[in-house]
Amino acid sequence: MKKRICLYMIGLFLLSLGVSFSIQADLGVSPVSSLAYAFALATGLSVGMMTVVANILFILIQIIISKRFDLRESSVQFIIAFLFGFFMDVTLFLVQLLPAPETLLVRWAYLVVSLFVVAFGLLGYFASKFPKMPYDELTFVISERFKMKVGKAKISSDLLNVCVAGIVCLIFIQSLGSVGIGTVIAAYFIGKILGWLIKHYQEHIVQWMNSGNERHPKKDKMTIAS
Repeated sequence: MKKRICLYMIGLFLLSLGVSFSIQADLGVSPVSSLAYAFALATGLSVGMMTVVANILFILIQIIISKRFDLRESSVQFIIAFLFGFFMDVTLFLVQLLPAPETLLVRWAYLVVSLFVVAFGLLGYFASKFPKMPYDELTFVISERFKMKVGKAKISSDLLNVCVAGIVCLIFIQSLGSVGIGTVIAAYFIGKILGWLIKHYQEHIVQWMNSGNERHPKKDKMTIAS
């Protein structure tokens, strides 16, 4: 359990770090954070705070679509959203300590770094088998409610999120803001990179999480025998 918690926290931290790199690249953030960043641009409040607001909105949409409310489940999702929002503000502060990407080449370098960091974060986040963030849970709710494959539900939720983010930015800052070529690249390549990481590293991560468990049955037998 300690290893799973550690892996989960590292996964969320890396996920937020990757998003922060994409924000600094200023080429468009990934679909999962596009609405939160759009809210931040529109209100002038921190990205972390708007991440919490956006995820509360995702929880409400889940309740509306599924037509059910589970207090425990919603509370867990809220805690995860708050934690991820906190990580967003911390990692954005850390990334802003680095040299600002003043040239297009450096901005693209930041974007590429963000793709791999987000993918590594997702690998740990999913491998830990802990509750998912509201945005990811919304994908499964859409899949169940409308009898869609998870992949299609993911594409649908991403497109909707990006469209709403773009509209928010156009209304409040008269530009696409959080949406750009980087958004399209992230939507396509993060999944590809994650698939490659899962193929090569997931088994090793699972083995690491389960290492040491083999000793527990022996200890139990010795206790019973004594």
